[in-house]
Amino acid sequence: MRVVVDTNVLVSGVFFGGVPRQVLEAWAAGQFELVLTPSIFDEYLTTCARLGSKHPGLEYLEVLATVAGHGTLIPDPQSADAITADPDDDKFMICAQVADAVVVSGDSDLLEASGWEGVSVLTPRAFSELLDQI
Repeated sequence: MRVVVDTNVLVSGVFFGGVPRQVLEAWAAGQFELVLTPSIFDEYLTTCARLGSKHPGLEYLEVLATVAGHGTLIPDPQSADAITADPDDDKFMICAQVADAVVVSGDSDLLEASGWEGVSVLTPRAFSELLDQI
């Protein structure tokens, strides 16, 4: 299964734990393929760096190095039409559509866009439950 992980899930998993961390651990265990684009990785890096300055001692760079080395990087696809209420979120939907992947996110704008071009958006909990059934 191919999956696009929204920044809020990655950051929550790295910095705070809970179900988002379980999603990252499932990826590390080989339960799904993580798909991302350069713009998604840039958002991961920028957001983690901002939070990392507030939470010293957390090794987010190791996680990002693993994502860069073991995630499936595809080129940034473009779309002329708005998909979500927040244009910054569109890159996750477009990446998932091009890669035939699902999006894992807790972002309400992405969750509301579920179904666009056949792209499913699942909360971390729903995705974790899906993995348990596979």
